[in-house]
Amino acid sequence: MDISDLLKPYDPTLNEPKILERWQKDGAFKPRGKGKPFAVVFPPANVTGVLHLGHALTIAIQDIIIRFRRMQGYDTLYIPGTDHAAIATQAKVEAELYKKEKKTRRDFSREDFLKMVEDYAANSQSAILSQLRTLGASCDWDHLAYTLDDKRSFTVRTAFSRLYKMGLIYRGTRLVNWDPKLQTNVSDEEIEWREEVTPFYYLRYGPFVIATARPETKFGDKYVVMHPKDERYAKYKHGQKIEVEWINGPITATIIKDDAVDMEFGTGVMTITPAHDAADYAIAERHSLDKDSVIDLQGKLLPIAGEFAGQHISKARQLIVAKLESKGLVEKIDEKYIHRVAVNSRGGGVIEPQIREQWFVGVNRPFTLEHSEIRGLEAGSKITLKQLLRHTVESGQVKIIPEHFAKTYFHWIDNLEDWCISRQIIFGHRIPVWYRDQEVYCEISAPSGDGWTQDPDTLDTWFSSALWTFSTLGWPEETPDFKKYHPNALLETGYDILFFWVARMILMSGALLGQLPFPVVYLHGIVRDPERQKMSKSKGNVIDPLDIIKKYGTDALRFALIYGNSAGTDMAFDEARVRGMKNFANKIWNIARFVLTNAPDEVSQKQSASETEADKAILASLETTIKLVTQNLEDFRFNEAAQGIYDFIWHELADKYLEASKNQLKDPSQAENTRYLLRYCLKACLRLLHPFMPFITESLAPLLGEKNLLVESAWPEK
Repeated sequence: MDISDLLKPYDPTLNEPKILERWQKDGAFKPRGKGKPFAVVFPPANVTGVLHLGHALTIAIQDIIIRFRRMQGYDTLYIPGTDHAAIATQAKVEAELYKKEKKTRRDFSREDFLKMVEDYAANSQSAILSQLRTLGASCDWDHLAYTLDDKRSFTVRTAFSRLYKMGLIYRGTRLVNWDPKLQTNVSDEEIEWREEVTPFYYLRYGPFVIATARPETKFGDKYVVMHPKDERYAKYKHGQKIEVEWINGPITATIIKDDAVDMEFGTGVMTITPAHDAADYAIAERHSLDKDSVIDLQGKLLPIAGEFAGQHISKARQLIVAKLESKGLVEKIDEKYIHRVAVNSRGGGVIEPQIREQWFVGVNRPFTLEHSEIRGLEAGSKITLKQLLRHTVESGQVKIIPEHFAKTYFHWIDNLEDWCISRQIIFGHRIPVWYRDQEVYCEISAPSGDGWTQDPDTLDTWFSSALWTFSTLGWPEETPDFKKYHPNALLETGYDILFFWVARMILMSGALLGQLPFPVVYLHGIVRDPERQKMSKSKGNVIDPLDIIKKYGTDALRFALIYGNSAGTDMAFDEARVRGMKNFANKIWNIARFVLTNAPDEVSQKQSASETEADKAILASLETTIKLVTQNLEDFRFNEAAQGIYDFIWHELADKYLEASKNQLKDPSQAENTRYLLRYCLKACLRLLHPFMPFITESLAPLLGEKNLLVESAWPEK
């Protein structure tokens, strides 16, 4: 680009592709090999489609951090990557397959279906990486990683094997979240709770009235539970047996007293279905009660339901209620009860808890730290994963920004149960365990000899992404990258995956390496639609960042997302703000045209003797701005940094100094000094603005005599 290009209106669609090509050609984002190491990983985007505005905010914040530190002389490494997103990706393919061909995965061999999912993931990954580049992410593409590629697969098998031998991974029988639609377990964090209006039934159970929204689960209810301090039921003793008439005839019920009962809810007494409800399961565990299954894995009633066996619960419900009414066991029905229903966020299926033998990470199991760089935890220490998770944040070694999310983090830890990591899907990391007769073999690679069968299940996708800070650096090998860049300098991500991802990375890094994965966690909020609704394809309110970029440019989108966003706070997307930042880009373009028209060549050092009051004011304001912007970036106040730059460029430089310079340029005694300051201030502004608006700043820098790429230039000194 030359000065003549400035005569045209600024067009980001012409400039941005040229800058991308130049960065790529010059290898501008590779680590320098000198300076203090500073690594950041991109939260691997799910290969279930394309990036959305939330990803655009992530990229904007992370890229600001990386470009800022690179300009400060750090040896920066920004690692790009994608996540195979096991269950989400397979669910997507299954849904499309059924929509187009009315077929399910069971109509294909494991290998053929897996190929379909892999092809879909590859196409999605290609689109995501293109978007990453378009959004200006200054990643080192030589470090590109995918959670299911060969290197990451080796890391996963190594981690599983080591945790198994440490006693932290075990196979056991517990209540899990079962999705009958996708035929797999899902984790607690993958559940969405939706409210629906449903009938609420008050049923006669011997001398009691119990309330339930799910009469179809009650066939196995042989325990009636009440609070030990509920005076209404004081005459009943814990363990007492009573005879009651129930759905399919008389049964013997047992009285259980437990503090978990809410005396204010319903009648203060309830029956429990331990095999299909988490709260009921916990009560049964405390009192060593039977846990009779009522519903099978397809959502159909088991033989315990008698005449209703084999019927799907959704169809059987009204028939069961009709029978209860015929027996005089229905006291009343509340038709407008608001019931919370657990739904698999990845596939949409309604969750039916089931007791199953599965693979778990034991969060309360003591283990020995073989190596530790974590302050307060010596090598050889006995600790649990729960204690590890709490210690790292409680001791301040992992700082969460904003601070109030630390309370949320601790609350989650206090209620943390063992993590079910096995999934009954095809796509993903297959569990590295083999069986032969009574033998169990768990290693990185398959055993030799005949008769071995590998476990058919795959791992929860968060298992592989929990290894991300070090799997991307070559672990388990002690690579130069691993030694230099781990722990990472910080983690930046949305607050909605604090438990999904952040906590589990602390867990994995602490247990396997005795290291923190990062010392700082910066959490941004969710980008919502203009009505502050969460964006989703089902609502039709998803905004594609590429559509916005085509209209206003990447710089305008990035700056708009940052300008109005503070840590941990949701923001409603406002296209008018992006339009305003496009105007800001035009303002910078016009400033550059004015400066280069009036000071086309390099000017020697300013002469203090000819300084005017306007000169002194702009220099003082610039010095203050540099200090404030630098401090705000170091303190993670990105919105305040953006606002400071905006105010200086628009109000101090354009509104005040450029106006003053018009008269000063006419005065021979002031002209040269004014030309120098115009170029000096604009150069400083371009460097200050570069992390936020990298394209327009990189386009203008050569016109001001910058010999190197702006991305490689030094940050303005305070």
